[in-house]
Amino acid sequence: MDSPGLISFPLPLATALLCCVLAILVWRLDLRLRRANIMFSAFFGLGAFSSLLVGLRFGYGVEQLIPLQRTLPLFLGPLMYLGFASMAVDKRGIARIMLLHLGAPFLLIGLFLLFAADLRILDWVISGSYLFYSFALYLLWRKGPDALSHARVDATRGLSDWLLRGIGFLVFLLVLDSAIALDFAINEGANASKLISYGTVPLILLLLVTLVTLPLMFSKEHIVTTTVPEVCTEDTEITDRLQRLMDEQQLYLDPDITVQRLAKRLSLPARNVSSAINKTQGINMSQYVNRFRLTHAAQLLADTDTSVAKIAAESGFMTRSNFYREFQRVYGQSPIEYRTQSKAKKNSPTTI
Repeated sequence: MDSPGLISFPLPLATALLCCVLAILVWRLDLRLRRANIMFSAFFGLGAFSSLLVGLRFGYGVEQLIPLQRTLPLFLGPLMYLGFASMAVDKRGIARIMLLHLGAPFLLIGLFLLFAADLRILDWVISGSYLFYSFALYLLWRKGPDALSHARVDATRGLSDWLLRGIGFLVFLLVLDSAIALDFAINEGANASKLISYGTVPLILLLLVTLVTLPLMFSKEHIVTTTVPEVCTEDTEITDRLQRLMDEQQLYLDPDITVQRLAKRLSLPARNVSSAINKTQGINMSQYVNRFRLTHAAQLLADTDTSVAKIAAESGFMTRSNFYREFQRVYGQSPIEYRTQSKAKKNSPTTI
C-alpha cells in the first residue's frame, strides 16, 4: 500500500467493541445511584459509537458521517464528569448540572453548524473540553472520597481512585486529539491515520486494564460490606479526638469544612480520619458532620423563633433543600413539624 492507512483491521473498531463491553459492565455495577450508571454507560457507549465512526472514516473511507464523527467527542468530557458529580450532589443538583453540561455541547454544535465554515476549529474546542473537564474532575478529586457522599460508603475510596484514572483517560484523549487536530491544521490530515493507529494501541490497553480491574474492585468492595470492620484502639482514639474537636470548636458550622481540614487539626492523614469514622460509626464523613449540624439545628428550632432558612445556614448547610432532606431522614419529620412539636411539649401543662 502506498498510503499509510490504518492497520488492515481498523483498530478503532476494536476500541468500539471494548467500549461496548464496558458500557454493559458499568450498567450492571452496584453504584447505588442509577444516574451514575447511566452517565458512565453513556460515556462508554458514546466512545464505542465515536470509535466506530473513526474506523469507518479512516479505515474504509466512509465520509458521509464526518460531521457527526467530529462533533460527538464534545460529549465525552461532560458525561464522565456527570458520572462522578452525580455521586456528589442530590437529585435536584444533578438535574441542574446535567442541563448545563449537556446543553453546552449542543449549543456549541449548533453555533458551529450555523456560522463556522471549517469544522477543524471544532477540533480545538474538543481539546479544550478535555482540558476543562480534566481540571473539573481534579477539583472534585481534591475534595477526597467523602465528597462522593451519595455513593456507597464502602466504595467511595475506590471511586476516588477511579476518578484519578478518569482524569488520566481524558488527558490521554487530549494529547491524541490535539496531535490529530494539529496535523489537520498543518498537513491537511496527511498523518491522521498513523496517529490514530498508533494512539489507539495504548487506548486499547487502557480499556483492557479497565475491563479487568473494574469488576475486581467492586467485587472486593462487596465483600467488605458483608464483613464486620475491625475497630482497633487507634480508630477509637481518633474518633474520640475528633468528637472533642467538634464539640469544643463547632467546626461543623463551617459549610466549607473538608475532611482534609479536620485531619489537619488532628495532625493526621485524611484517610486515617475517614477510615476511623467509617469503622467506628458506620457512616462516612459527610454524614458524620451532618449529624452535628442537625443536632445544632434541632436545638435552635426548639429554643428560638429564627426562620428555618436562617437556621439551616447557621448550622452549616449550603442549601435549604439539603437541610430539609437530611432533617427528614434523621428525625422523620420536617423542621417545621419538629419545631411545632417541640413548642407544644414545652407549653403543655405538667401533670402530677
